[in-house]
Amino acid sequence: MSTGTTLSERLADDILQIIRDEGLAPGDQLASSRELAKRFEVTTPTLREALRRLEATGAVEFRHGSGTYVGAGVDRRLLANPHRPSSTPGSVLELVEARLVVEPSIAAAAARTRDAAGLRMLTDSVTNALHPPRGELRPAVHFHVALAAATGNTLLRETVEALLHVRASDQIQIRHRYDDRARDHAEHVELVEAIRDGDPVRAEQLTRSHLESIAEAVRA
Repeated sequence: MSTGTTLSERLADDILQIIRDEGLAPGDQLASSRELAKRFEVTTPTLREALRRLEATGAVEFRHGSGTYVGAGVDRRLLANPHRPSSTPGSVLELVEARLVVEPSIAAAAARTRDAAGLRMLTDSVTNALHPPRGELRPAVHFHVALAAATGNTLLRETVEALLHVRASDQIQIRHRYDDRARDHAEHVELVEAIRDGDPVRAEQLTRSHLESIAEAVRA
């Protein structure tokens, strides 16, 4: 264990190691806090502090009356700030401009790689544009996160996912301002076809054009 870390940080690392060693996956239940505390020879409150640290990253999740389970973020290497800043007109445009820098190149990489699992995810998410989020209900996978997944590069997927997560309020404003569902869907379909065809130049051009249209709507 490295020096300069707190006991709860070291315990969090040890719990993650248990998850890896036992081959646990998201949704699998962990041993109870009492059992883990006994295993590491610490008090139960100290162990729970470590679990709360892991909960903040999505590595574990607490289910009231049921126990602690492995979370969807257990393998995530890039974490978004959970304290999301409020949305402003400038921050909305900033998000679009950041995506314009990042996502066209990602689309080109996706067309070159065409990762099979990512392509399935991309196909499943292409209809998201026709069904806007309602309340806390969100699509299982955001289309542009699936686009990054098609590159086969986990870090690229996590980068887009973190960007959209930490700027979720800005992304909602984008959807409100670029509210042509049919056009959004048609552009996504065209982009998926370019990626399936293995055409990185077209995939990059389509993504850039799509995001530039969004930027125009935001500026207006």
